[in-house]
Amino acid sequence: MLSFKNSTTEVSDSGTDIAILSVGATEQFGPYLPMHLDTLIAEKYAEHYGEVLNAYVLPTIPFNTSEEHANCKGTITVSPTVLTTMLEEIIVNLNRQGFKKFVLCNGHGGAYWESSFVKHINYKYPELLVITTYRYLAWEEALEEVNLEGHNEMHAGLLSVCAAMWLCPELVKLESMGSDVPPENRKFADYMFWDKLTEDGCWGKFDKETYSPNQLAEIGEKFWTSFISKRGENLKDILEEAYLKK
Repeated sequence: MLSFKNSTTEVSDSGTDIAILSVGATEQFGPYLPMHLDTLIAEKYAEHYGEVLNAYVLPTIPFNTSEEHANCKGTITVSPTVLTTMLEEIIVNLNRQGFKKFVLCNGHGGAYWESSFVKHINYKYPELLVITTYRYLAWEEALEEVNLEGHNEMHAGLLSVCAAMWLCPELVKLESMGSDVPPENRKFADYMFWDKLTEDGCWGKFDKETYSPNQLAEIGEKFWTSFISKRGENLKDILEEAYLKK
C-alpha cells in the first residue's frame, strides 16, 4: 500500500494505477462520542482496500452530507454538489497522472449521493472506472460474529460506542445514552433534524452497565474488521474484471 505519506517517486515507481478515495464525516454522535467517528471508520476502509489492491490511498475527506445532524453544534454538512464536484476533480487530476481505477469508500450512512455519483462518473469518463464495495449480508454476518444478531441501530448506539472504544478510547466518555425512538419517526428521518426525532441525537441505545470497556473495544474491532473485510472480498478480481469489461 502507498499513501500521501509516501514520496511522489515511490508512488510513481510502484506502477500502481489504482487510487482509494474515502469520505468520512464530522457530525454529532450523541452527547458523549467524538464527532469524527465516521472519518476514522472511512480511514479503516481505505487502509484495508489499499493493502488488498496495493493502491495509492488518499487522505480521508472529513466532511459529508450530514444535514440530519446539522442542528447540533460542531456538525459540518456540505451539499452533494460541492462534495461530488471535489471528488470528480480529484479523480480527473489523478487520471491525468495515469491512475485508471478508483475505489470510493464512505463512512457515513446518510451519503445518498454515493451511488448516483459513481454511476455518473463512469458514464462521463469511459476511460476510467470508479467502484464501491458491496454491503450484501456483510453487516448481518459481522453482527453474528459479535453475537448481536438482529441488532437495530441507525446512529450513535452500542455499535458506535464499540467503534469509538476501539479507534479512539481516550476521547470517549462512557455514559449511557440514547432512547427508544418511536418506529414511526423513521419515515421522517430524511426530512428534518434528528434533534426533533430523538432525545439526544442517538438513534439507538447504549447502557454503560452491559459491557466492560475492554469488551466494548473487542466488539468494535471484531465487528468492523469483519465488516470491512467482507466488503473487500474478491475486490481485486472485481475491479480488474469491471475495468476490462468497460
